[in-house]
Amino acid sequence: MRRVTPCASILATAAVLATLAGCATTPEDDPVLQGKLNDLDARTARIERVISNQSLLQMAQSINSLQAQVRTLQGRIDELENMNEALRKQERALYADLDHRIGELSAGGGGAASSPTGPPPGSEQAAYMQALDALKSGKYPDAIGELQQFLKTYPKSDLADNAEYWLGETYYASGDFSSAADAFRTLLGAWPSSGRAPDALLQLGYSQYELKQYADARATLAQVAGKYPGSNAAQQAEDRLRQMSAGEGTGSGGAPDSH
Repeated sequence: MRRVTPCASILATAAVLATLAGCATTPEDDPVLQGKLNDLDARTARIERVISNQSLLQMAQSINSLQAQVRTLQGRIDELENMNEALRKQERALYADLDHRIGELSAGGGGAASSPTGPPPGSEQAAYMQALDALKSGKYPDAIGELQQFLKTYPKSDLADNAEYWLGETYYASGDFSSAADAFRTLLGAWPSSGRAPDALLQLGYSQYELKQYADARATLAQVAGKYPGSNAAQQAEDRLRQMSAGEGTGSGGAPDSH
C-alpha cells in the first residue's frame, strides 16, 4: 500500500483552497448580488428622506403653531391697551364733568341760597356745601358720609333731592355703580318732578351700563330720550344709544366715552 507523506497532504489541502478561492466572486462580478445591494441602498435612502421630511414637517407645524399663538397674544395685548386707553379717557371725562357740574352748583346752580358771607355754620346749607366741597376735592368717602348724614338730618329739605343726586354721582365716581343706581332710583321715586330727575334717569342708565346690564341700560336711556325730549340729558342718552348700537357698548368692545 502506498503511503501518503505529510508533505503530499499539505499540497493537496493547498490545492483544494486554491480551487475554492477561484470559485468565490465579488459583488462587482455578480450582477444579482450587486442589484440586491443597490436596491438595499435605495431603500435606505428613501427611509432616510421620509424620516427627514417628517422631522421638517413637524418642525414647520410647531413654528406655525407658535406664530399663531404669538398673533393671538399680540391681538389680546392690543385689545387690552385699547380698553385701558378708553377707561382712562372715560375717567378724565368723568372728572371733568363732575368738576363742571359742581362748579355750576357752587355758583348757584344747585338751588342753595347764597350770600356774600356764605351760609351760617350748622345750617343745612352749610352741611350741604361741606359735602359738595368734599366731593369736589375727590374725598369720596367723606362726601358719601356727609351726604348721607345730610339726608338723614334734613329729609324734608329743599336740597334733599340735590343731595340724593350728588350721592349717586359720588358713588359713580368712586366706582360703586350698584349704590349709584340705588341712589338715582331713590331720587326718581321720592322726587319724580325734581329738576334733577332727567339727569338722575340718565345716570341710572350709565350705572346700568357699567354694571353690564345692557338691556336695562338701553331701556333706561330710551326712556330719558322719550320722557325729556330736547333736554341735554336726552341728547346724551341718544348719543350713548348710538354708540351702543354701533357695537361700542355691548360688552365686546371698549367702553364708550363717559358723559
